[in-house]
Amino acid sequence: MPELTHFTTDVAPEAIAGALRNDGACIIDDAMAAGQLDRLKREIMPYVEATERGKDDFTGRQTTRTGALVARSETCRDLVMDARLIGACDAFLKDFCDTYQLHLTQLIRIFPGQGEQPLHRDRLAWGGYLPASLEPQLNTIWAVTDFTRENGATRVVPGSNSWAPERRAGESEIAYAEMKAGSVLVYSGSVIHSGGKNRSDADRMGLNITYCLGWLRQEENQYLSCPPEIARDFSPELRALLGYSMGSYALGYFTPPLPPGEGPEITPPDWLFGADASSWGDTLFDSVNERAKTGAM
Repeated sequence: MPELTHFTTDVAPEAIAGALRNDGACIIDDAMAAGQLDRLKREIMPYVEATERGKDDFTGRQTTRTGALVARSETCRDLVMDARLIGACDAFLKDFCDTYQLHLTQLIRIFPGQGEQPLHRDRLAWGGYLPASLEPQLNTIWAVTDFTRENGATRVVPGSNSWAPERRAGESEIAYAEMKAGSVLVYSGSVIHSGGKNRSDADRMGLNITYCLGWLRQEENQYLSCPPEIARDFSPELRALLGYSMGSYALGYFTPPLPPGEGPEITPPDWLFGADASSWGDTLFDSVNERAKTGAM
C-alpha cells in the first residue's frame, strides 16, 4: 500500500509544493499551534451540530458539511492565512494566475456507518474544461479529530495527479491520510481522493480549506457567505483572499450603485473598505501596457 509523505511543522512552502507536483498530496504533522484546535471546536461546533446530514451518495447521507466558516470562526481565519500554506499557494498556483483566492471553507463530519465516497478529482468542479497541464487548486483538510483508516481517513491515490483522465485507481494504489488531530492533509485539485468509510463508533471531522486560481469561479460564494459588513473587520490580506480584490489586471471591478457623480465608475472591490480607487486606474493602465509589450494580450 502506498504512503503519503509526512512533514514536520517547520516544513518550507517549497517542499509542500514539490510534494504536490510529485505525488499530489502530503501531510504536515501537528500543524496547528497550541490551543488552536480547542478554540476552533468551541467556535464552530454549534454550527456543526445544527447542520443536517447529506441528501445524496456523493456528499454522504451520514455526513454533514458546514460552511461560511470565515464569517463564523476567528480560528478558521487564522488557518486560512497559515504562512506555510500561503507560501505553498505562491509556489504552486502562481504559475497559472496573478492572484489566487479562497475557494471553500467546510467542516466535514463523517458519522459512523458512512460508506466510502466515490473517488474523484476536485478540479471537476469546473467540469472537464480546464487543460490537464493547468493546476487550479491547492486544498487542505485540517484534522479536527484523529484520522484513522477505521474512522474514515481521506483516501488519496499518490501520483494520480499526472494520470490520464480515464485511468482508474486499483485498491492497492490507494493511501490513507492517517494523522493526529491538529495535523493537515494538503492535496492538489488533480489528485484522485475521497472520504473513507467510517467503521468506528465515533465521528471523523476535518476542516476543508481550499484555494484556487483568482480567475475561476469559487465553489463557496464568499461574497454571500462573508458579506462586506462582516469582511470589513478582517485584514486586507484575508479580504483579498475572499475575493475583495482584483483577480487579475482587469477582473472583478464594479460600479457602485450611487447617484450620478457621487462615486467612481470603475472601482476595485477594496474600495468598499476605504482603498483609493484613483490609484488603481494607473496600476491597471501600467499592467495593460506591460502585457502588450510582452505579447501577453
